[in-house]
Amino acid sequence: MENQNNLDALRLQIDALDKKLIELLSARANVVVEVGKFKRGTDAPIYAPHRERAVLDRVLAENKGPLSDKTIEAVYRELMSGSFQLEQPLKIAHLAPIGSFSHIASIRHFGSSVECVGVPTIERVFREVASGHCNYGLVPYENSTSGSITDTLDAFQEHDVTIYAEALIDVKHCLVCNGSIKEITRIASKPQVISQCRKWLTAMFPNVELVETASSAQAVKLAEEDPHTAAIGSELAAQEYGVQIAIENVQDRSENITRFLILAKESAQPSVDDKSTIMFTTKHKPGALVDVLAAFRDNGINLSHIDKRPSGRTNWDYTFYIDADAHRDTDGLKSAVKHAGTFCKSIEILGSYPKAGQVL
Repeated sequence: MENQNNLDALRLQIDALDKKLIELLSARANVVVEVGKFKRGTDAPIYAPHRERAVLDRVLAENKGPLSDKTIEAVYRELMSGSFQLEQPLKIAHLAPIGSFSHIASIRHFGSSVECVGVPTIERVFREVASGHCNYGLVPYENSTSGSITDTLDAFQEHDVTIYAEALIDVKHCLVCNGSIKEITRIASKPQVISQCRKWLTAMFPNVELVETASSAQAVKLAEEDPHTAAIGSELAAQEYGVQIAIENVQDRSENITRFLILAKESAQPSVDDKSTIMFTTKHKPGALVDVLAAFRDNGINLSHIDKRPSGRTNWDYTFYIDADAHRDTDGLKSAVKHAGTFCKSIEILGSYPKAGQVL
């Protein structure tokens, strides 16, 4: 009886704290409404990555536990999502359908109060943002296991958009099916997902046909229709389409992180820790690429990523992509880009934006 009384007393404390939390959240929301009124009279964006990063860094610095930083950040992202809804509802384009990892990334980064708009291709995400049909777009850029997403790299050559922010998403893959594992004749998923699970698939299903689909969620739909077909997809997709999870965490590496980029028409303001993504094509001269990279080295700019894709215009002509650890407004990066430009046919800063914090 004494234990029950103690438990009841603790629950009453939680109830009282919940009441205070609601009062404080409502007071915060009232201030957000006033902020929204101010922004509507100016050109200030509703979603500002530098402000988001400052708020998250501040609250995480105040966190003394026992809740983890990841939990606190998730709570505040939902608060900010609700704030967007109060100020001005936002539309976020992402690769469809519901349950795709791009859809999951949109929810984790922007929260559940924004409108997620699923589109059939990554290129279409770019078009939705460039045309103004959606406020922002979210596209996968690189994965810690399988590398860069070529569709995203190629789309930057065709569309006038800006990289506004980035998000790091922890990706957990599940094998899902509505039949017996022993009777699986084919396994479907997006090519990048199959690549992230290649060793596991070879060991567990060496003789099963692998089927590539436009998205992992589309693969889950196939598994829903055919008991002999399994899919590798998300837990959310399995729940959405009524497919059973047979095996969890089938990715080759336990830490399987995908970096997503948030696309916009406007540019992000500087934060305390930024990076810039730069696209360039070198002149056809010996050592041109080395000279470009040296321009950043000589200006004290660290490069954290480099990739290349065919330019799509001339055979054996390549477009390079690099990430530089600096904002475009810093003197060092301005000097580096100017110097590097002398060795390039074209060079463009695709965006400067705050570095992602917690893996979501």
